[in-house]
Amino acid sequence: MGVDALTEPLTDRSARVVAARKLTRRAGRDAAGLFLAEGRPAVAEALADPDGVREVLATGAAAAAHADLLAGTAVPVRRVTEKAAASLSETVTPQGLLAVCALRDVPPARLVAAPPPLAVALAELADPGNAGTVLRTADACGAGAVVFGAGSADPYGGKAVRASAGSLFHVDVVRGAPLPALLPELRAAGVAVLAADGAGETALDEVAASGGLAGPVVWLFGNEARGVPAELAALADARVRIPMRGRAESLNLAAAAAICLYTTQLAQR
Repeated sequence: MGVDALTEPLTDRSARVVAARKLTRRAGRDAAGLFLAEGRPAVAEALADPDGVREVLATGAAAAAHADLLAGTAVPVRRVTEKAAASLSETVTPQGLLAVCALRDVPPARLVAAPPPLAVALAELADPGNAGTVLRTADACGAGAVVFGAGSADPYGGKAVRASAGSLFHVDVVRGAPLPALLPELRAAGVAVLAADGAGETALDEVAASGGLAGPVVWLFGNEARGVPAELAALADARVRIPMRGRAESLNLAAAAAICLYTTQLAQR
């Protein structure tokens, strides 16, 4: 469809921009069933499935810079002023290119009915940057789904979407899942639930050597400061620690997730 250069650009007071600005808050996203994806990597991945994109908002400069991306899309592309784009951005330097996308949530029941070989569950994850990074890592390691337990950061917030680098559009997303009910259902469906825990009784290499990563597997990661809640860890098949030879007390959540998921991907080849 391309950009309509003949119409006046939408301002920060235009009804479409005002509606889009509500999507910078979780309540607005949930009410509208929409979220914003900013920047070329995210917009490009969104447009790969155009049925999930309502419209693209672009400044004149961004439309010119990304003409190759926008020229062939059937999604409406609307010009906005620089001020309007800045009002929608959560970055210090707005990129001037945003897609209004439909939320991609899938119900927890789908995960139970057809468990992927590898999935991730997040319990009370607080940092949206970590949420996006785990999505990106899960995608890179071939995970089919990421479950955000009740109380976790919203993967559709601006910081999380940017940190996912487009991976949000590649994996199934389950939000607000009641993990105390879901984890036993997954185990009953034949899924191994492994809780990442620095004080776990089983080492990651031991689990791999015993065939415990063959799948299907759900890795459970907890809050950045408090780890996996004890009541959820008790529902797992095992509490797994990452062996460390150095003197570091622990790994941050994103690093631990990368090691656990990469090790699992190797075991499932």
